[in-house]
Amino acid sequence: MNSARRSIKWGPMFKNYLKVAVRNLWKNKVFSAINIIGLSAGLAVCLLIVLYVKDELSYDNYNAQAQNIYRLDADISFNGTQFISAVSPAPLAPMLTKDYPQVVQYVRLRNFGDILVKKENQNIQNHNAVFADSTFFQVFSIPMITGNRLTALNEPNSIVIDETTAKKYFNSTNVLGKTLYVDNSVNCKITGVIKDIPSQSHFHFSFIRPMHDTYHDDQNDWLSNNYASYVLVRPGVTQASLQDKVNATIDNYLAKQLEQVLHTTANDVKKGGNHFLYPAMALTDIHLHSNKSQEFEANGNIAYVYIFSVIAIFILLIACVNFMNLSTARSANRAKEVGIRKVVGSLRSNLITQFLTESVLMSFFSLLLALAIAGLLLPLFNQLAGKQMSVLTLFSSWLLPMLIALIIVVGCLAGSYPAFYLSSFQPVQVLKGSIAKGFKSSWLRSGLVIFQFFISITLIIGTIVIYNQLNYIRSREIGYNRDQVLVINDTYALDKQIKTFRLEMTKISGVQSAAVAGSLPTETTHNQNGWFRDPTLDAKQVTIMTDFYVDQNYIPTLGMHIAAGRNFSLDFLTDSSAVIINETAAKLLGFKNPLKENLYRPDGYASNGSFTTKPFHIIGVIKDFNFSSMHDKVGPLVIELGEDYGRIAMRINTKNIPALISQVQNKWNSMVPGRPFSYSFLDADFNKIYNAEQRTGTLFISFAVFAIFIACLGLFGLVTYAAEQRIKEIGVRKVLGASVGEIVAMISKDFIKLVLIASVIAFPVAWWMMNKWLQSFAYRINISWWVFVLAGLLIIAIALITVSFQAFKAAIANPVKSLKTE
Repeated sequence: MNSARRSIKWGPMFKNYLKVAVRNLWKNKVFSAINIIGLSAGLAVCLLIVLYVKDELSYDNYNAQAQNIYRLDADISFNGTQFISAVSPAPLAPMLTKDYPQVVQYVRLRNFGDILVKKENQNIQNHNAVFADSTFFQVFSIPMITGNRLTALNEPNSIVIDETTAKKYFNSTNVLGKTLYVDNSVNCKITGVIKDIPSQSHFHFSFIRPMHDTYHDDQNDWLSNNYASYVLVRPGVTQASLQDKVNATIDNYLAKQLEQVLHTTANDVKKGGNHFLYPAMALTDIHLHSNKSQEFEANGNIAYVYIFSVIAIFILLIACVNFMNLSTARSANRAKEVGIRKVVGSLRSNLITQFLTESVLMSFFSLLLALAIAGLLLPLFNQLAGKQMSVLTLFSSWLLPMLIALIIVVGCLAGSYPAFYLSSFQPVQVLKGSIAKGFKSSWLRSGLVIFQFFISITLIIGTIVIYNQLNYIRSREIGYNRDQVLVINDTYALDKQIKTFRLEMTKISGVQSAAVAGSLPTETTHNQNGWFRDPTLDAKQVTIMTDFYVDQNYIPTLGMHIAAGRNFSLDFLTDSSAVIINETAAKLLGFKNPLKENLYRPDGYASNGSFTTKPFHIIGVIKDFNFSSMHDKVGPLVIELGEDYGRIAMRINTKNIPALISQVQNKWNSMVPGRPFSYSFLDADFNKIYNAEQRTGTLFISFAVFAIFIACLGLFGLVTYAAEQRIKEIGVRKVLGASVGEIVAMISKDFIKLVLIASVIAFPVAWWMMNKWLQSFAYRINISWWVFVLAGLLIIAIALITVSFQAFKAAIANPVKSLKTE
């Protein structure tokens, strides 16, 4: 008989397995639905995170030679101040290419900012414009639709635009030779149209103009850093060897200028603990490893990639564990089925195949549902994460096969208990029910519950800490009042009319004050200059400080406070050469009485090649205020009475803001007709600085909710299993007089113990992880004890609700039904 049974063809046998599997899944519809939903939810979240990580890791890989491109950054430390930036001196990249054959080509970029382009009779403001060397397309592999990539940036007053811009202005990409009237000053001939730069790029430019269309007075200046410089090296050249070439170039050329201008040597600079370093950063590392000043765009953070990758693994593990637990819980009810099958002659191999088929089939259903859920959630996820990922990526060449392999493994693991454990018992044992040992005997299941809630508690604590830190940033005293401040942008267009316009603004009802502002504290990039305490420009007396150019109304309008001295005043003609410094600068400079001191700044070159100087007398010390991200401590600041007309800040006090903005716009249109009107609010600009953290917090909350949901499904499965294994015990207890509450407490206490153990393990791990994250902020909260108590109570409450529901159901069951077989 056995040999005959073995001769049955695999095809009909498998068809029978499949039919029985579908019948069993349909028979237990509620159980099957819970199991499939739990696994599919975990798979869907994991899929979304995988897409996010894949997107983050793919930045700048669209360049054919991405592995051979490096950016030259600046890391300058001088007399206690440090300047770390994504820009470098103008001559550095050209000299590297000239002196070392290992460097094949270079390109320098200089941010152009916004650009006005005339269309018909209207000036349209556009973003993402840049000046670039003619070698731009020899370094970066951006496809060109029309034009010659080798010569497109050779001609003066030419311009290369992207595909979207071409269609915006001409409804076509066939626009070679046509012109764009730019900034009300020059007709630029279109010499090329490129494909839109991919979203996975650390820069995005819609307009590219030749470098020689901007000024060139710094082309031999090794002490100014104004250019994003990229070099293309030969294949095989390592980052370390390139860095050696950069260091040699700096030692050779910069040292000479230090001696000529600052009358010091490179060795003296190093002996004083200072340095001029220009690290070469791999192009593919920029997005995740660089958040320096002068970046073209806000970059990502490798820490978040690690965090979300770990979360994806944990959520997937929780989902898989739950799937196995629920399958195990339900399979205990099939023990008698196994015994009967064995009695009628089923081989153990047949039973194993049957159970594995059912489990794998269920996991396949979960995969299909997960793909559907991920596709539906992707637009929302894109919005939360600030991405543009496509649903088609879910079906990429490597992701789908990997998922299929994963669910086969998960299905086999989940079916392994009934397949290998139940099928191993003798029919008499199975039919007598001797394999049911109850919940308490399974240390593995207890460990899995602890693991599930360890992850959930860690995510809850992380969510609370992130929320509190972001709330702290929003509510912390930052040294100025950002509320109710309307900012009019791009006021360069007003030119000499700007003071008149500012005065007109103060006449509008609801406007308390208005100030011309060259710089605002909500900007992430500011000018920095070397200031000297000595007119001889002694290198030992230089301090690198941030420069603000403002008018006399700026400080009161933004609600800043003078700690000593006074504000600028038009009553003092000498204020044209006056400065106000912040408290940090005063401490760093070491002046006993700053109000009696001068600062000096280079003011051009003398005939012998050295710098001439200009003195500035200090008239005030302003209290420190945050003028950059709270990831950084407040640095030294110099405020000048200058004529940088970038924007106007207005403090307003009105409930009818739309009407006020309409009046401002009408005045703007009357003074500079045809120029775009752009405005923002200072508090909104402040919040933009922390967009990445805000997105991270939102994603954290979402992931925590998913993890808790999936963990609760697993807990529900284990409670079901425990109740089923103890059904006769519950019946006996009820007959002997036990109340429903006592029975619920009996079943619940074992699970609550496991949740408490998970809390004890999770608390130190969560504290370490979140403390590590908080270290990236110069101004941060302390993690309070109540965070852990709240997380613990929350997870216990969730567990109690989950457990009590099933425990109550078992407790109110009729004991006669459970005892009638005895």
